[in-house]
Amino acid sequence: MAMEKILSFLNQIRRNNNREWFEKNKNKYLEAKQLFEDFLEALYKELLKFDESLAGLNPRKQAFRIYRDVRFSKDKRPYKVNMGAAFSPHGKMEQEPGYYIHLEPGNCFVAGGLYMPSAENLARVRQEIDYNGEVLMQILRSRNFRKYFSGLDDFDKLKTAPKGYAKDHPMIDLLRHRSFVVSYAFSDAEVNHKMFVKNVAAVCRAIKPFNDFLKTAVDE
Repeated sequence: MAMEKILSFLNQIRRNNNREWFEKNKNKYLEAKQLFEDFLEALYKELLKFDESLAGLNPRKQAFRIYRDVRFSKDKRPYKVNMGAAFSPHGKMEQEPGYYIHLEPGNCFVAGGLYMPSAENLARVRQEIDYNGEVLMQILRSRNFRKYFSGLDDFDKLKTAPKGYAKDHPMIDLLRHRSFVVSYAFSDAEVNHKMFVKNVAAVCRAIKPFNDFLKTAVDE
């Protein structure tokens, strides 16, 4: 019921993305925000069962604001049409591997990894793949990983070999990535299921070895 209310509000803000409607219906937003934070608190308890690096976070503070920054965007809609949150050791996946949850009607998913790393961190990850690529391949081939993912998302990937690496490098497909992210989609019906928190946690558990590999790279 709680997740259903969140998706219902997001459907409404999608149809009425203006400040006048939002102010008149701010109680609906505050209710959805509260329910989302309750969900994050429950999820955090599950995440701590297998990822102690997240200890000390305030789960209710891991959500992203619903207000859009429209200063440099042609899209002037003031509000996001999703609710999202991220968990990583220092907060919200700022230049470190973590877990991301995205709720949006018809586009709900869980993701993990390292999104748009700095040039320095990108170089570190590529070096780790160059030196220990077989370790990463074992993670990507593991049964638990393959249960949810077919491989890395390829939305941010070079068309050719990165500078300093041969085109016939055995790990060239991985080295071409500029973001190292995996994601798993949930239907709206699955989001509304009573086992959703547990199911999200199960996906995150499958992501953890991938995150650990990336963490080893950026922490060196």
